[in-house]
Order: sequence, then C-alpha cells, then structure tokens
Amino acid sequence: MELIKHECGIAMIRLLKPLSYYEEKYGTAMYGLNKLYLLMEKEHNRGQEAAGVGAVKLDALPGNEYIFRERAQGSDAIQSIFGSIGRQIDEARRNGASTDELPFLGEVYMGHLRYSTTGRSGMSYVHPFMRRNNWSARNLLLCGNFNMTNVDEIFEQITAVGQHPRLYADTFLLLEQLGHALDRENERLFQKHHDAGLKALDLSAAIARDLNVSNILHRCAPTWDGGYVICGIVGNGDMWAMRDPNGIRPAFYYRDEEIVVVASERPVIQTAFDLQASDVRELLPGEAIIVDRDGSSRIEQILEGRENKRCSFERIYFSRGSDEDIYVERKQLGKNLVPQVLEAVDNDIDRTVISFIPNTAEVAFYGLVEGIEDHLIKAKIEAIKKLSSAGELTDDNIRNILSHRVRKEKVAIKDIKLRTFIAEGNTRNDLAAHVYDITYGSIRPGDNLVAIDDSIVRGTTLRESILRILDRLSPRKLVIVSSSPQVRYPDCYGIDMSRMAEFIAFRAAIALLKERGMEDVIESVYSKCKAQENFPKEECVNYVKEIYAPFTDEEIAAKIAELLTPKGVRAEVEIVYQTVENMHRAIPNHPGDWYFTGDYPTPGGNRLVSHAFVNYYEGRANAR
Repeated sequence: MELIKHECGIAMIRLLKPLSYYEEKYGTAMYGLNKLYLLMEKEHNRGQEAAGVGAVKLDALPGNEYIFRERAQGSDAIQSIFGSIGRQIDEARRNGASTDELPFLGEVYMGHLRYSTTGRSGMSYVHPFMRRNNWSARNLLLCGNFNMTNVDEIFEQITAVGQHPRLYADTFLLLEQLGHALDRENERLFQKHHDAGLKALDLSAAIARDLNVSNILHRCAPTWDGGYVICGIVGNGDMWAMRDPNGIRPAFYYRDEEIVVVASERPVIQTAFDLQASDVRELLPGEAIIVDRDGSSRIEQILEGRENKRCSFERIYFSRGSDEDIYVERKQLGKNLVPQVLEAVDNDIDRTVISFIPNTAEVAFYGLVEGIEDHLIKAKIEAIKKLSSAGELTDDNIRNILSHRVRKEKVAIKDIKLRTFIAEGNTRNDLAAHVYDITYGSIRPGDNLVAIDDSIVRGTTLRESILRILDRLSPRKLVIVSSSPQVRYPDCYGIDMSRMAEFIAFRAAIALLKERGMEDVIESVYSKCKAQENFPKEECVNYVKEIYAPFTDEEIAAKIAELLTPKGVRAEVEIVYQTVENMHRAIPNHPGDWYFTGDYPTPGGNRLVSHAFVNYYEGRANAR
C-alpha cells in the first residue's frame, strides 16, 4: 500500500566462453547483454529511479575501447539504456565493425537499479561508477546495493593517505578507497615482474594476469560498517561481488561451464536461465564470489561471518514473492495473525469479510484465510461431536454447521493514479482518496471488514485514502492488519526509512507520552542522544528504545488507529500488527529485525538512530 523506496538491485554476468560460442549455440553474440537485460527487468521492483550498465571486453587491442558504460534516469531507464546500446551496436555494424569490435559486446557485465535513499539524485550518483586509467588493470567499474554508516571514518582513512575525494558520499568514497587499493596491488605486481625482467607489454600482461582481487578486498572491507553487496569489475576482466558479514543485504549466484551470474534475488536468476531453486546458491555473509581474468571462479571468505542479521523486511516486503521460500514465509505471516484477527472481530466469522489491500499483501491474505479456515474446521468438528453426543445428528443440523465458511472478497482495487497537481488544500486529499476503488456489494452493512496489508509504516495512504473508501461499504468495524510488526526505528543500511517523524508508531508513542504527562522521557532520551553525538560508534547506545518502553504493543496500535482514522469515518477502526515473535517464527532464517526492535546489527546503526532522534527533537524534520 505504501511505497517504500528500498535497497537497489545488482546483476553481474561473466561469460566463460568466446562470443563466437554463444553466437553458434544461442544464435546471437548478444547473449550476455540479453540475459543482463532480463535480469534487470526482473529486478525492476528494486529500483525505479535510475539504472546503469557496465561492460568490459577482454583482449581488446591498444587503441580500441574495452570499457563501456551507459546510464539513465527515470522509471524507463532500463529500456532507455538498452535502446541506446542497441543503436550503438547497429551503427557500428553499418560501419563495418566485426563482432569482436562491436561496443558493449564483452565478456563481463554489470547492471544496477537505483533507489535513492540519501536524498541525492542526478546522473553523477547513478551506478556504475567508473575510474579511468591508461593501464587496463587500474580501471574500475563499481556498483552495489549498500549504505555505509561510517562514511566519516572511510573519508578520514582515504584522506589520511593523501587522496582528495570530489564528493562526500559513500559510493564516491568507496571508489576512491578501492581504487587506491587497486593501485597498490598494481604497484606490487609491477615491482615483482619488473624485478623478474619483464618490460613493456609483457609487464602489463603479467600484471593483468596476476592481479589478485582478494588483496584489494582484504585491504578495504574491514573498514566498512553497513549493509552491502559491493560489486566490481577491473579493466583487466576480474570481477567480484561481496556481501556484508551480517548478511543484511542479499546476493545469489549461479555458475556452470558457460557463465557466472550474480543477482540480488534468487528467482530472477531462475527465470533468466530456466533453473531450479537448488541450482542457485546464496552468497553467505562475509563471502565474495571472485572471477579471475582467465574465467576461474572461487568463493572466498573476506570477512569472518558475524551474527546472522539477514533482513526480515526483505522477506516481508522488498523481494519478489515468486521465490518459493518467500512465498511460504509470507503465507505463514498471514496464518500467524489468526488469533489476533479473531479476537478483533469477537470470533464472529459469519459476519466478517476478509480481504487485502493490493497488491503485495495478497500472499499473506491467502495465509490468513487458510488459518481461519483451519480454525473453522476445528470448530465444525467440535459442533458435530456435540450433536452426535446429544443424538441430534440430522442432515439439517449437519448442513447448518458445514455451511459456515470464511467470507473472502477482493474489496479494494488499485485504480489509476490520479493527477492532483491542479488541486489545492482539501481537494487534493479528496482526489487522492480515489487512487483506490472498492467493489460495491462485496460486504453487507453491519459486517466486519478485515483488510490485510504487508506493512503500515507512515500510514499516509490509510489516512488519506484506504479508510475513507472502505468506510463507504458501511462495515460495522474496520480491522486493518499488518503482516509486519510496528516499524519503530529508522533504517541505515540502504532503505529510505531514515526520519523518526515518518513512522506512525513513533508519532503514536510520542503522543501517548505527552497525553500521560511523561514529556520527561522525551527530554531524557534527547539528552542521552545528544551527549553521545561525538562518541565512537562502538560506544553508542540506542536510547530511543526508551520512547516505547512505557507502552504495550496494543496501546501503541490503538493510538495509531486513532491518529490515522480521518474525520467522518463511521466504522470503528482497529489496527492489528504482527508480533515480533510471530514474525520470527514465520521467517526463522532472516532474524534481522532492527526496524521493529531497534537491535541494530552494526555499531553504526546505534549512532545513526541517535542522530535521527536529535534531528527530530531539534526540529530538523527533513534531516537524516
């Protein structure tokens, strides 16, 4: 229901055979490019602000381009990029270029889909980033799905060795840091092979052949604090993708004798290459997949794996629901909500309609319905037993019991996105309320209406649209169900949830503190957060937890319902959230829950949540 800009998408391909092999087997030398396009389209959900493609051609002769990059902004960036690439290839063919001379037809590819999570936009921030040099093994293409929480420390490290970054942003700084390590690796090999008597082209070829990406990653990665999958291609053809040691951000790979593929999600690789789930492997925390210039690949542990903090919100909301494990997990999230939903409707199943708010909550809806059906089956069995023991087991009585069913309807429909730029004041909200439409007659006046959503983060769409339109159906009670727990804390690992005041759960807790004369809690938290502004990140504590400590989950949920219910809504409104415990039961292998609990997986998280609260308290509502 609410669009949350989240982490980016990455895709990498390394062709292990000559281009002529793919041309003969698959009918086109553009096999790699076509697969990259498919991977990126299948990951389009992960980034709709901008996209970029990079390619490296092996064994190009001096004087010929061997590194290519194309970037574009906007929701149609992928089509724009590949359209431009196609036109460049067609033009080169018309000018008589052979297959080996065509632009972008290389052996190594990377693709990136971007969501801005830092407020910075513009082409200069679109991946892949590129570092140019006349030595092939000193060129670098860089992209990733990441956000570093210790940009200040990385900045200090690289300036201490004499570098002068152009911009203070994590991607620029990583490019400089990795580029510096790449230079050191080149210098090591230069000295080694020069001392062995190699010169000129032989020396350059030896450096390109022997470059060790592992040395570069081992030099840089220990300084990184954040959630990340960082991908690089060196101009000599070496390629890598590395995952953070807590596994916060996802990465999957597949390799055979023809190809090595890396992507942010498993099903996109399955679809692009017609694979089974078991064929695609997960890159484990702290690991890197490295493909050398000669095509040999290996998995290497760059950083020791730490406590598993794979992101739970990734499974609830961000990733494609076509992944077989995610599908099961999302259904279980719905099933786990059955006791709370039944309590909210006073167990009156006959007068309750179950629905969902389009469209990402549909799988959880199936799980909720199945769970209520299971509950109803048990109730029917007990009722039949009672009839039997009373000697009243007649056809009519049995039919009456079996006729009880879960009533499920598609109540809300996502309509066209109406343009509201010509409206002002309240008329804008009136128009916004029509972004969704309802199925008239789907419920009877006086029924309860239960509508499940995957998450309720800000609550804006509920307040401005959903509750108003559902109320038109004249339900007695509206129960809005969130398959995720209350989002209480900002993310700092690459998702656009960074300001405290955005969270309806936070606003509810603050309102409760003020109502109950407990403003001293707010003052105390501010003082503690302010006092640790200059602490090392390892010494920072998440004092924002104290804002929520005086209240139960149910008290905060009740206040959220009050804050989000617009004037004029006639139905009673209740909001039900998944509990953290039930979420973990549904998603046992992805325990990263800092959004809900404030238990950040890295020290930088505690520092940034403290900073976010200080910004809120001091009135810097738009500061991060």
